[in-house]
Amino acid sequence: MSARRQPVARHGILRSPNPFVQVLTVLGAMVVVAVLSVTAVGAFYVWDAARAVADNSVSIGDDDVTLPPTLGEIEGGVNLLVVGTDSCEGANAALSGACQNGDTEGERNDVTLLLHVSDNPRRVTVISFPRDMIVPIPSCTGEDGTQYSAMSAQMLNVSYMYGGLSCSVATIEALTGIDIQFAAATRWTGVINMSDAIGGVDVCLSDPIQDSHTGIDWPAGTRTLVGVEALQFLRIRHGIGDGSDLGRISNQQQFMSSLVRKLQSEGVLNNPATLLNLANTAVAQVNEGQIVLSTSLANPQRMVQIAMAVRAVAYEDIVFLQYPTVYAEDGSRVLPVTSAATVLFDALAANQPIALTGSTSDGSSTEVVGEATAPETDATATPEPTDSATPDATDTETPAPTETAVQLPSSITGQTAAQVTCTVAQR
Repeated sequence: MSARRQPVARHGILRSPNPFVQVLTVLGAMVVVAVLSVTAVGAFYVWDAARAVADNSVSIGDDDVTLPPTLGEIEGGVNLLVVGTDSCEGANAALSGACQNGDTEGERNDVTLLLHVSDNPRRVTVISFPRDMIVPIPSCTGEDGTQYSAMSAQMLNVSYMYGGLSCSVATIEALTGIDIQFAAATRWTGVINMSDAIGGVDVCLSDPIQDSHTGIDWPAGTRTLVGVEALQFLRIRHGIGDGSDLGRISNQQQFMSSLVRKLQSEGVLNNPATLLNLANTAVAQVNEGQIVLSTSLANPQRMVQIAMAVRAVAYEDIVFLQYPTVYAEDGSRVLPVTSAATVLFDALAANQPIALTGSTSDGSSTEVVGEATAPETDATATPEPTDSATPDATDTETPAPTETAVQLPSSITGQTAAQVTCTVAQR
């Protein structure tokens, strides 16, 4: 691998909202369904969501939909791929200058996230894959039956264009060696409504931020992002850090970390009005075809089981990181550093805790300013299983808290939900 270089050529001005924020629609829907499904008031929404998501599900080659008769945590670990795409279909076209100008080709996965939930003890790792990373893409079959030949070196974000959700799954599986059981693809429409339904997310700015490309002109300090402002923040790269797409990933990780803390500590999951509003919005996006789920995920009970596995994970055990890369010779694309990535994926496969040793941002866009205080645990809030079966001994054993964390190479950047980070202006 060549030594890291400063990027020379970067993407042109992006007038379209970054599709990453649509990831919140899928993850938010999981959390909402998990809570509502164990209450009488949520019964209708669970039924309605089941009908909608089943109609939009697609096969990713791992379609075991057998469900146990309980709403307890899912057994074993979970690997869920979530991609955000730049579709120009329907109402999405109005949100994209590129769509209106005809300056786009196909539908690409411009945001690719792998959510890994470990088996007992539960830990959560969210891995962001740079869209410009050059990777092999395996042979894929599109949803219309079109056959696409394998390619040895392509940008990651064309995998969706060459074969839909299943092709993006196959590409990440080949890169990481991880078996992905669940997947979801999301589009742009509904971003503002979802942000409003969540009630806003607090982010921190170390410096005043100005960016003519997104229209941001914000003073330093804490800012609650709702609607359009959430879109602006999640797609900004000019005006922060080194101005690269890698810096944008770190900005998104700050947003995700703050969202996790809000859902756990600010009463969002205990507010019926907020939950109903969020559920209505999420279900509407499924009905409108803006969310596509794998067949293995297209069942609210499965979403319940996944959400229940992550609802009480400690902040320090929720890690957001970026797949390690170096810039290519011309500085316009990035290449995977598989030797560093192997350390990460070996640790995840062995269910070992991990510890970040690098900075929070590969693009110098965030800095750590403090540590978050975890909310108090309410033991009475844990739903009981719906059957009367006696839990297995493995479900009740408390793991020994003496495990030594695997120190990740410094080329793997990121943060935990326990770290409070702030965005820094471009230097």
